[in-house]
Amino acid sequence: MRKTAAITTRQLTPAAGDKSFVTALQKGLDVLTCFNREASRLTLSEVARLAGSTPASARRSLHTLHALGYLDSDGKRFWAAPRALLVAHSYLASRPIPQLAQPLLDALAERTRQSATFGTLLGDDALIVARSTARRSLSTGLAIGSRLPGYCSALGRALLASLPAEEARRRIELMPKAPLTERTIWRSREVLALIDRGREEGWTQSDGELEIGVRSIAVPAFDREGRAVGAISMAVRAERMSMAEFREEMLPVLRKARDSLAQRLPRE
Repeated sequence: MRKTAAITTRQLTPAAGDKSFVTALQKGLDVLTCFNREASRLTLSEVARLAGSTPASARRSLHTLHALGYLDSDGKRFWAAPRALLVAHSYLASRPIPQLAQPLLDALAERTRQSATFGTLLGDDALIVARSTARRSLSTGLAIGSRLPGYCSALGRALLASLPAEEARRRIELMPKAPLTERTIWRSREVLALIDRGREEGWTQSDGELEIGVRSIAVPAFDREGRAVGAISMAVRAERMSMAEFREEMLPVLRKARDSLAQRLPRE
């Protein structure tokens, strides 16, 4: 694997004594980002629980976001309005990696008939920032903005493996972990062993750990200077091929797409 480099992510909590930090803005963004496929229409109490805030604070944030057009409401429940797309669009339209990764993923998915995903590390999770699903490939409801647990997804493990070893160990030991299926490898010592192996071999895998019957492999992605910028993964239904067949057939094309992305990234 190429030289490791920490993937830059913003702190999720403010530094102590930071007088420039706007807590009200943080609370509003926490409320806005708590909506997802499983929690699409939420009551005040549900928003407060998911955002980790008091009902009074959640009420103020909901009222403000509704007044600004980022949320819709029927008086009892709230849901994301089309205007909320502007937040995601700002990132997708202004950063080169999603724009450059998307056509590569489209070509990869079309060629292999398997889903292809690009993600970056966000806290304990792999955040999907580009994705392509071919017509005959697996479809699991994942989309841009979806999160996958870092400890048991191939994408997350590749991202963790691209971190310096000590940073990866610290994150893995602190992050909440639990078995999602009977095949999930989730205990810290075992996850660390997989991450270390992934760092050595340059790729990671997850076989039925997120969902029984779904296999995935991933490789970290780098810029021209060898700095980690994310990871690319592919997934397949278990009945289509064994993990050994999947790895033998797809790992070379996954690495080729990764190298092509590196060449297309602008120098900083």
